[in-house]
Amino acid sequence: MAPPGAAVIAGAAVPGQLPGMAQPMPGVFPGMFPFGGTQFGGIPGMPAQAMTQQATRHARRVYVGGLPPMANEQTIATYFSQVMAAVGGNTAGPGDAVVNVYINQEKKFAFVEMRTVEEASNAMALDGIMFEGVSVRVRRPSDYNPSMAATLGPSQPSPHLNLAAVGLTPGSAAGGADGPDRIFVGGLPYYLTEIQIKELLESFGPLRGFDLVKDRDTGNSKGYGFCVYQDPAVTDVAIAALNGLKMGDKTLSVRRASASGQPKPDQANVLAHAQQQIAIQKLALQASGANAVALGGMGFPGLPMMPGMMPGMGGMSPLETSTKVVALTQVVSPDELKDDEEYQDILEDMKEECGKYGNLLRVVIPRPRDGEDVPGVGKVFVEYSDTAGAAKAKASLHGRRFGGHSVVAVYYPEEKFAAGDYGG
Repeated sequence: MAPPGAAVIAGAAVPGQLPGMAQPMPGVFPGMFPFGGTQFGGIPGMPAQAMTQQATRHARRVYVGGLPPMANEQTIATYFSQVMAAVGGNTAGPGDAVVNVYINQEKKFAFVEMRTVEEASNAMALDGIMFEGVSVRVRRPSDYNPSMAATLGPSQPSPHLNLAAVGLTPGSAAGGADGPDRIFVGGLPYYLTEIQIKELLESFGPLRGFDLVKDRDTGNSKGYGFCVYQDPAVTDVAIAALNGLKMGDKTLSVRRASASGQPKPDQANVLAHAQQQIAIQKLALQASGANAVALGGMGFPGLPMMPGMMPGMGGMSPLETSTKVVALTQVVSPDELKDDEEYQDILEDMKEECGKYGNLLRVVIPRPRDGEDVPGVGKVFVEYSDTAGAAKAKASLHGRRFGGHSVVAVYYPEEKFAAGDYGG
């Protein structure tokens, strides 16, 4: 652009422009107008619309997992556009809500891009919908930024969607249990009913949404689910109180489901509130005759509970005995361990990282198996040749971010590790 008052002489060389090429029009891509004989050369500027699309893409895309084997870009785009129209989610007006689909056939997932941020949020209510005979998962992508998305449009689905038109129950899926304060609750005993689990979770406050994941063939619980509290301040209290909690022969694994979700309250206050809630919860369960769930036995063997300390929190006791084995929690989720390639990648990453702190002997990451209760799923166990390496690893890894989660590192009894017992 020439300075004010300057004249541009026809045919003169302009910096950044090839000789003999017409001067580009402001805000126009080359080839934007394929018709006619005119070609727009030079270095293109990015139109405001294109910049807006790029900036909002993270909030306009949704992750769709568990796709049927015959799914492709066209069938996915057509299906989700039709479903969005059926539930009344097309807030941008007539036309297809889906503008682009990227599919990973090998891992059976896709990223579906919507026209607007609001339509993407409405699509989140479609979690669990049946597509070609398969119930698919609808989630936010890993690059979703909740705080930035909040400035671009609604982050929750419209409460006026007609989900019943496509066989969904309002509030039962991720539409009610989504957002940065969404909590993953794993390690649930299979015999607990949905009502019993909700009662446990609601001892910390009323829920905005709850989704117990069930086997689509049998209708039985898969042992994990998701929830969101009406009061976001309750989130970290509930996580601190429930994570590592013993329930019969199972141990709960509770954490934020969103990689971008960050703990908000002060940690000391979280632990103090959580300790109080646990006491209240145990009394309530005993009074209602539900003490068969066995909420006792919290914490790790040999580690006494200290005032203000919660189970599974690293460095919680001055009496903690050092060992050559360190257990890491909140590192991986059961879903991440099912795929062989993804499991191998995680294993190699852990070996590389943990090998920095000493002579690493072994890394064990228990994997989930269909129909079996596998102890230690969601944890990573690392064994060193001496306690010095384990101590360095524990101090370095505790509180570190891995895969979007804040790692909790604790010593693990050597005799249990040697015996292959990972359920502590």
